[in-house]
Amino acid sequence: MSAAIRAGNGKVTVPDVLHRKLPTPENPDPQKVTCLTAYDYPTARLLDDAGVDILLVGDSLGMVVLGYENTLPVTLEEILHHTRAVRRGARRALVVADLPYGTYHGSAEEAVRNAIRCVKEAGAEAVKVEGGERRLGLIHQLVEAEIPVMGHIGLTPQSLHQLGGYKVQGKTSDAAERLLRDARAVEAAGAFAIVLEAIPRELAARVTHELSIPTIGIGAGPDCDGQVLVLHDMLGLSFTPPAKFVRRYADLGEVVRAAVTEFCRDVRSGSFPSDAESYHAAGVESGSSRLRR
Repeated sequence: MSAAIRAGNGKVTVPDVLHRKLPTPENPDPQKVTCLTAYDYPTARLLDDAGVDILLVGDSLGMVVLGYENTLPVTLEEILHHTRAVRRGARRALVVADLPYGTYHGSAEEAVRNAIRCVKEAGAEAVKVEGGERRLGLIHQLVEAEIPVMGHIGLTPQSLHQLGGYKVQGKTSDAAERLLRDARAVEAAGAFAIVLEAIPRELAARVTHELSIPTIGIGAGPDCDGQVLVLHDMLGLSFTPPAKFVRRYADLGEVVRAAVTEFCRDVRSGSFPSDAESYHAAGVESGSSRLRR
């Protein structure tokens, strides 16, 4: 785990991440923040053991775990269910839960109640909210309710229909200025970090330079303070071509297919299970043994 964002007992906390940009005499050159999505207990255990700093229970689970076409159908109950599992598997990493579409688009009171459920019932240590300037008041109220908030601007998947699809944002000067205002608003509202998704590298570098809170990039270039990827994308467990920004570190999909194909072949041929993989009772002959006499 990064020494830059580690508490005395090894547990990553919100203040640790918030102070990512404030080098100390003990740690003058902090490492970048690592963040990956996690949706269940074994994955959380593995990522935690590997030293990932932040585990994001993203609404991307709708697409890579539940088979939805996009993130919009994901419910609060589904996020709570998966966050509980991740919380049980995470010992050091900071657990952040996405607030799904529709859970914070009505009244602020309802949004705060939903965020409290993520913390109180599921064990999340922070929530993530999509949107910039229009979320300023909401983020402020969540922070006032002592719920840490991670912001998210640029390509916001919950705005899929409004954006006209999954497209790079901030490519024109006007669009870039809007995103800069969004980033400043998220910081001013009290967020401890902000995800920058699918924006030009140059714009991400400018946002990172201007803000005092860490930027976590996904398709935003190498100049951010940290990086996040959807785990299933980087491990080859998704069924669509990866985005340009995804580096595939393994092809576990092919590993699983090969293993299951071999299992099916062994079962059908009778070679699995073998006698060595079977239990035996003393003094009792199996029916198959009698048949062989």
